[in-house]
Amino acid sequence: MTDQGSLTQYALTSLDGQGWKQVGEFGTAFVLSALIGLEREVKQKAAGLRTYTVVGFASALFMLVSKYGFGDVLSQDDVVLDPSRVAAQIVSGLGFIGGGIIFVKRDAVRGLTTAASIWLTAAVGAAAGAGLLLLALLATAGYFVAILLLPYATRWATDRWTSPAPTLNVHYLEGRGLLREVLSRITDAGFVVADVSTSRVARRPGEPSAGDGTATEAVTVQVGLEGAGEVPELVTQISELEGVLEVYVAHDESTE
Repeated sequence: MTDQGSLTQYALTSLDGQGWKQVGEFGTAFVLSALIGLEREVKQKAAGLRTYTVVGFASALFMLVSKYGFGDVLSQDDVVLDPSRVAAQIVSGLGFIGGGIIFVKRDAVRGLTTAASIWLTAAVGAAAGAGLLLLALLATAGYFVAILLLPYATRWATDRWTSPAPTLNVHYLEGRGLLREVLSRITDAGFVVADVSTSRVARRPGEPSAGDGTATEAVTVQVGLEGAGEVPELVTQISELEGVLEVYVAHDESTE
């Protein structure tokens, strides 16, 4: 008589495309996608652990269905299927998710890295579903190298070949207490405020008023930055503050 364990193993291995091999591929896609999503979740990005995990193992499922889901149809001599077409559709289908994450505000682009990492996660899931587990592992490792280690290389190159003391120029409406918030964002981004200077200028044509139709003066503050923070990210954060009209970075040409 066959015991229960043997029956279970027979049930899993006797079904085409639903054996332990496919379960392992599906599980690998789940774990690797979750690792990528966890890193995004910790950094509080637009898409986090759940989104990345679902994208990764859903891509693996598409690949498994493409490889094994049409065996009964292929028994007919006049039917020919190309599993690679599903991989191509995964690449194009993820475009709508990436397009929804990327947005532009005042010439600052946000969400590019998140959209690209979702795209990569789909590729990792597809590779795992196709049985290319080594490539899926290498792609995941490459992601963490690019996200966690390359920023240090960028900072090293920046410190070596560019001006070490950029000046942040913020043009904003007066009377909203923005200077304190600007300085807070600077320190939270990992910079030290080397020096601060402000100047009041008349509101430029076309700039927003205080909200009641009155003419409001604008203030330009120049903040000398020191430290190893991410300047583009800081510019993006400050540009999103209500009342900020313009943000840009200047470098001391004498040090270049």
